[in-house]
Amino acid sequence: MTSAAPPPAPAHPHPARVALVGARGFGAHHLVTLQRLVEEGRVDLVGHADPVGPVAGAGSHYPDLTALLGGGARPDVVVVATPIHTHHALATEALRAGADVLLEKPPTASQTQFEDLLATAAETGRRVQVGFQSLGSHALPAVQQLLASGRIGRLRAVSATGLWLRTRVYFDRSPWAGRRRLGDTDVVDGVATNPLAHAVTTALAVAGARTAEDVADVAVELFHAHEGIESDDTSVVRVRTADGIPVTCALTLVAPEQQDPWITIEGTEGRAVLHYTSDVLEVTTAEGTTEERYGRTVLLEDLLDRRADGGELQVPLASTGAFTRVLEAVRTAPAPRPVDPDYVSWVGEGPEAHPVVAGIVELTERVTASQQGLADLGVPWALPEDGSPPDLELGLAGRTVARVRGPEGVAATSSPRPVLHPVRTLAGTAVTDHQPTDHVWHLGVGVAVQDVAGHNLWGGRTFTRADGRYVWRDDHGQVAATARELTPAGDRPGRLAEELDWVGADGAVLLRERRGWTWQLLPAPWEGRGWALGLEFTLAPAGEQPVELGSPGSNGRPGGGYGGFFWRLPPVTEADVLTEATHGEEDVHGTVAPWLALTARVHAPGWAVPPGTPGQDASLVLAADDPDPWFVRLSGYPGVGRSLAWEEPVTTSAEQPLTRWVQVAVLDGRVTAGEAAEVASLLPQALGDPAGATR
Repeated sequence: MTSAAPPPAPAHPHPARVALVGARGFGAHHLVTLQRLVEEGRVDLVGHADPVGPVAGAGSHYPDLTALLGGGARPDVVVVATPIHTHHALATEALRAGADVLLEKPPTASQTQFEDLLATAAETGRRVQVGFQSLGSHALPAVQQLLASGRIGRLRAVSATGLWLRTRVYFDRSPWAGRRRLGDTDVVDGVATNPLAHAVTTALAVAGARTAEDVADVAVELFHAHEGIESDDTSVVRVRTADGIPVTCALTLVAPEQQDPWITIEGTEGRAVLHYTSDVLEVTTAEGTTEERYGRTVLLEDLLDRRADGGELQVPLASTGAFTRVLEAVRTAPAPRPVDPDYVSWVGEGPEAHPVVAGIVELTERVTASQQGLADLGVPWALPEDGSPPDLELGLAGRTVARVRGPEGVAATSSPRPVLHPVRTLAGTAVTDHQPTDHVWHLGVGVAVQDVAGHNLWGGRTFTRADGRYVWRDDHGQVAATARELTPAGDRPGRLAEELDWVGADGAVLLRERRGWTWQLLPAPWEGRGWALGLEFTLAPAGEQPVELGSPGSNGRPGGGYGGFFWRLPPVTEADVLTEATHGEEDVHGTVAPWLALTARVHAPGWAVPPGTPGQDASLVLAADDPDPWFVRLSGYPGVGRSLAWEEPVTTSAEQPLTRWVQVAVLDGRVTAGEAAEVASLLPQALGDPAGATR
């Protein structure tokens, strides 16, 4: 049996006359859509302009748009799918010829061109739809409905992750590929402005930033691992919207394998992940995870429909102003820096070869989780080459064993504060971590308390007795140094004296802290194998009234009594923790003992050291004589600290300020229980007795 032929598509009473400028590259995708619309009777394809030559099925050929317009084609709509640096001139010419325009992304190569094109569109009364196809996704209205419903709570942050790879041939495909300029002409090709521009603009749209006025500030970091290009193939874009929402984009073309890019929407009660190339939205809350696939509006069809009914375009030119702010930041930024070749490996051969940056997958995760840039995270190949002030350093025997990091740049929800990071053994092994993805508010080694009179000076979610769980609240404070005095180590221990203000979420100073770090080499028989670090701190109320300090433990979470001194380690394996009487995380956690040892093989993150760098054995021996229990974690993450408020809050007052101290041996290699006890006994010899301490 032979099936009947489908009936012909009904003719549109007034098919739009459409011309295509640029029929190759992405223009070929537009041609497929145009051919379908011709069959449906909605479009009359009056011709195409392409300097390379004619393309089959695209109608009459012209060498350029001027020839097409002068040849009597008189299009109603011009589709511009040409290189970035040609967009402004071609769109302007089409508008002045009386046509509406579908303009491929990015709309222009500069902010000035963008504003000029906006003015031309207003002057001519014509429409410009920008080809950010992802903004035609029906998942975007679904995200806005999700946020409005409160299902994932209040919007906290938005991020975009793009892990793509591009081979050498990608950048050899045209003279403008991989270029920032051609002569005096801006091109602004690059990962953030071209291949993964949809990631940036979709993240901005989700955060409510579409127009230029929706953006408060933009910061970019630009790098490239590909040889012979001048544009960026690995970049971080950080935007703060006018409403204060942070948008962080970690984008690369040098991943080990290509992945579907995604947008993460962080709420106070859950998160959503939008895979914008497939229009799939995953929503995760306490009730579980759901997934739904959405349709998409074809932007050319939307332009034709809006011409007919006078409605609002899906992606009008003005709605890409926020993205253009990002493009302008990329255009005016210093030239992208090459990634250190020690961190780059090449896969494949010849034109199909592509570079892979060590640890790039984990690094993009850390960037988006922490809302930090690459330099802020201490990525070796991203650190400033010059012009930035040196960190405050703790030095011994010609080595820098620790650096003081200020609170600058740390997200407000991580309770910014001064800490030491990285802290290293004498052999150079880093034994601190800073803003790891599992707990981005873990900042090196320092002092932090989750509950200071109801303010969170630890970071992350807050455990409340009323909720009986961790919740996101607008309760984060910060700690800032008001005075510092550094005395380098010599015959006597080095000392860094600090005065700090603990500021609450409302901007009021809650506590004033006096903090003293001391450091010195260990004496015989441990000289050469380790050094000693001491910390003394006193917390006193900033006002006349006493201040209560608490923890999740004192607020009802069993075993959650962290707060006070805390040391976050990098990833470890073969780890063990012990005191003079106990052994293992479960038994040591919550105990009171004069010393504690943590010994392990320490592994630097994959992005922090060249590929193939092995882990190194290292140990910490910590000693203190107050009644505070030890807080220990090995499963889940490696960290150790003291608990100021294990099960009950403590109070500091002007009459009786709270004072604590701890001394730590930082050692290369592993230690036994007997060796740990010996080292603990040597710490006062290296550092002296803490001021006012009793033994």
